[in-house]
Amino acid sequence: MTRIKDIIQHLESIAPLAYQESYDNSGLLTGNAKDEVKAVLISLDVTEQVVEEAIELGANLIVAHHPIIFKGLKSLTGKNYIERTIIKAIKNDIAIYAIHTNLDNVHNGVNKKICDKLELTKTEIIAPKNALLSKIVTFIPMDAVDKVKEAMFSAGAGGIGNYSECSFTVVGDGEFKPNEHSNPTIGKKGTREKVSEARMEIVLPSFLANSTLQALKAAHPYEEVAYYLNSIDNKNQQVGSGMIGELNTPLSGLDFMHYLKDKMALNVVKHTKILDKKITKVAVCGGSGSFLLPAAKSKAADIFITSDFKYHEFFDADGDIIIADIGHYESEVYTKDLIYDILSEKFSKFALNLSKTVTNPISYL
Repeated sequence: MTRIKDIIQHLESIAPLAYQESYDNSGLLTGNAKDEVKAVLISLDVTEQVVEEAIELGANLIVAHHPIIFKGLKSLTGKNYIERTIIKAIKNDIAIYAIHTNLDNVHNGVNKKICDKLELTKTEIIAPKNALLSKIVTFIPMDAVDKVKEAMFSAGAGGIGNYSECSFTVVGDGEFKPNEHSNPTIGKKGTREKVSEARMEIVLPSFLANSTLQALKAAHPYEEVAYYLNSIDNKNQQVGSGMIGELNTPLSGLDFMHYLKDKMALNVVKHTKILDKKITKVAVCGGSGSFLLPAAKSKAADIFITSDFKYHEFFDADGDIIIADIGHYESEVYTKDLIYDILSEKFSKFALNLSKTVTNPISYL
């Protein structure tokens, strides 16, 4: 039996809630995590029409990119589309889960999906986040080093960029004197003991600190485990805003615009002046990305693809870069496919459905 909490656990192993922005509201918004999953509907947004679609499909879980509840609700009277949508979901026992900026911010998330659609290579995050990493330093008797190390790796520690199971170890002498209340693994009560120990250092995501410490203590042979846990300011190259990559074959600005429209199935692109140079480096940001323009410029991007630029912000291209505003919905609609792929790799006992409801609130003539 697969429960909603199993779906949540898998999604958050890919895009942890700790990586969402402070203003966001990702997570389980309605429903009981202990309920069995009958079928899942995957959508970009949640509207009344999407809930109706779930009802028709027999789906009791909607996984959406955008949270239907973004600000605090003081009543549920059906006075607007948000309240009507939530009421309809609750009445029909449909859970709603949102995976928003946490999926934006991971290296294999929304922006990587856009890069894949554009067939970009050598991709990297434009603006990696800092203050997301910690370091554990601990001291282990030599015959237990491998056991403790593997336990910490299994808890999620030891990842640095594209490398996993990273650690640093030096050997030295540890000294301790067990008191009368102790139960020492090595040595005797009341006697100072000197033991050859390994000092091991491992970097980990800060949100995994508690689980990593639990793994350390469970695997460590000592009654009292000595360790230091410190936050570090290093940027986490796997978490952050936007992404930049390269075209295998450079294109003229006009040719790239046609390429962009074809790959992203666009009817229209709002853009600044097309510059007289080849497009090689392409920066992207799903959703509202104008805040990333300075970072895209600093990465020497030839074009920045995003949405929701305001009129005066287009002037900030300043002849250095092309800004291509393709629309919020259009930049993120393939997030549905991304979520589908994430879930289909793990779950096959129930139906996964891509929503056919077009939730774009903007129309073009």
